[in-house]
Amino acid sequence: MSRWLDGKVALVTGAGRGIGRAIALAFAEEGAAVALVARSRADLAGVAAAIRERDGRALALPTDVTQDGAVEAVVEQTVTDLGRIDVLVTSAGIAAFGAVADSKPADWDAMLALNLRAVMVSCRAVLPAMLRQRSGTILNVGSIASKRALPGSAVYTATKTAVDAFSRVLAEELRPHGVRVGVLVAGAVDTPLWDAMGSSPPREKMLRPEDVARAAVLMASLPPHAALEELTLLPAGGIL
Repeated sequence: MSRWLDGKVALVTGAGRGIGRAIALAFAEEGAAVALVARSRADLAGVAAAIRERDGRALALPTDVTQDGAVEAVVEQTVTDLGRIDVLVTSAGIAAFGAVADSKPADWDAMLALNLRAVMVSCRAVLPAMLRQRSGTILNVGSIASKRALPGSAVYTATKTAVDAFSRVLAEELRPHGVRVGVLVAGAVDTPLWDAMGSSPPREKMLRPEDVARAAVLMASLPPHAALEELTLLPAGGIL
C-alpha cells in the first residue's frame, strides 16, 4: 500500500524531542527516509532506533544548528547518504519567558540564534539540492505567539514573527522553481519545553506533538500543484 511520503527524504531539526521527534516518526511511518538533527546524540539514537524497529530509514546527525558550517555539513551528508532532500522541517527551538524590563539583551541571544538565524541558515543550506531537483518543501515550525500578543513572550514572539516574514518572502522567491515554503503555526503543545517553566497553562489541555506531526505530514505530502503556506493548529479550547 502506498504511503504519503514513499520515496521522499526529509531532514528534521530538533528531531530528538518534542515536536521534531513526533514529526520525524510520522514522516518515517509515511515512508520517508529521515535525517535526524539535534544536539543530543542519545536522543537521536533513540529516535533512530524507533524508526528502524518499524523498518524505516534514519540517519542520526548530532549537530548544533546555530553553527553555520555544521548545518551545511549535515545537508551535504544527507544528500550523500540518502540521495536527495525533499523536505526540510525546522523544529529546533527554545523559549524563555519574562517581561522585557526584567531581562538583559544577552538573555535574548540564544533564542535569536536558534529560533531565527538557525532557521534561516537551514533554509538556505537546502536550497542548492532543492533547486537542482526543481522540487522540495520547506516547513518552518512557528507559534501562535506570532499572531497574538502574549505578555512575557516579546523576544520569543519576535523570533517567530520574523520566521513568518522570512518564510513568506522565501516562498515567493522559490515559487518559480517548484520549491514550496510553509509555516506550521502551533498553539501550546505539551513538550519538554515546559518542564523548566515555573508555571504553564494546563498541560492536559495542550496539543500533543503527534497532533502537530499529523499537520506536518499533510503540508509535506500535498501534490506538486498545491501549496499550504500557513496552517494554524490550536488546542480545541483555543489560546491557553
